[in-house]
Amino acid sequence: MDALREYCLDVARRATAAATRMAAVSGGQKIQWLRRSARVLRGRAETLVEANRLDIAAAPDFGLTEAQIDRLRLTPDRIESMAVGLEEVAALPEPIGEVIWSSIRPNGLEVQKVRVPLGVIFFIYESRPNVTADAAALCVKSGNAVILRGGKEAAHSNTEIAAILSKTAAEAGLPADAVQLVATADREAVGHFLRMPEYITVTIPRGGESLIRRVSEEARMPVIKHYAGNCHVYLDKSADAEMAEQLVVNSKCQRLGVCNAAESLVVHAAAAETLLPRIGKALAEREIEIRGDERTRKLLPQALEATEEDYGAEYLAAVISVKVVDSLDEAIAHINRYSSRHTEAIVTGDLDAARQFATRIDSSAVMINASTRFNDGGQFGLGAEIGISTDKLHARGPCGINELTSYKYVVYGTGQVRG
Repeated sequence: MDALREYCLDVARRATAAATRMAAVSGGQKIQWLRRSARVLRGRAETLVEANRLDIAAAPDFGLTEAQIDRLRLTPDRIESMAVGLEEVAALPEPIGEVIWSSIRPNGLEVQKVRVPLGVIFFIYESRPNVTADAAALCVKSGNAVILRGGKEAAHSNTEIAAILSKTAAEAGLPADAVQLVATADREAVGHFLRMPEYITVTIPRGGESLIRRVSEEARMPVIKHYAGNCHVYLDKSADAEMAEQLVVNSKCQRLGVCNAAESLVVHAAAAETLLPRIGKALAEREIEIRGDERTRKLLPQALEATEEDYGAEYLAAVISVKVVDSLDEAIAHINRYSSRHTEAIVTGDLDAARQFATRIDSSAVMINASTRFNDGGQFGLGAEIGISTDKLHARGPCGINELTSYKYVVYGTGQVRG
């Protein structure tokens, strides 16, 4: 057995042992760990910034852009935000042991459906070191052990943060191995972990589409994921013009490089002459390139011709595709064809159209007269999230602490036997 596989196997086995102990850890102990970790992060801010400087210095060698380097950077304010995030997770209701449903049967058996941890979570992510603290907090709060595999670009920062979280876990009576950071940049390590379903319950990749596809193809355990965020805004024929402009601009422009930003605009033909010139002007003022079909280009001469690829694209940039349709049915068909099943919005004054859209659109979140940017665990009132899933089995939409749990049935009897 080669040394790398032996190392990965040791990490997975220790995580499994920690997960067994975590199932019996009290909610109070987890709160103590989270609050203590927040205090230590604040107290070690200078050490964390110094470790982060090493990552920032090496960033150009990894070919990171200025925007990527900014996401990598730790500042005292960002460390404070990490600490606050841990305290917010501590304040969430304790999920483990919750009785989701119960029933007393005619024979006197009491049947309970009880929330339990998943077990061991293998979490793969890229260059933002604050995600190390966020992910560990959510996984451990929900009673799990987590194996963290961060990007090599943030190795020094992640090592310091994970060391703090592991040490404070032991001090709070949690197993130190409940939080482990993979201590090698070797890409083959990921493959080894993905082939260990006997130890790892679920894998969660968070990053670019190529990473997520690799994980999905290689993993021998379930994967919670979304590949891309081609999100749509549909302007119905009854859409209010001012609301339509505000929602399109916010959905597209509030942050360009996020998965819940709008990438596609669909407009009912009966409203296109009124809405498109106004919205086209607002997008042009924000330097958004428009790629549209023939009817769009007649109303917006500055628009470029849209290709088939444009309608399925997640740009993560200052570009949006536009399609004019003749009916709600055509809009729904277009969106379901090209959508990545992430987030879709309708702007309408017609309650029946809103209900049809919500019922027939096959995505993890549907917004009615609201921005696509609201598809977020915090915005939904779920607390922090570890990611957004576009799958339908186990978890869908923002994944917070409840989505990092499962359930089992516990049955209380008084000696009943089945006849």
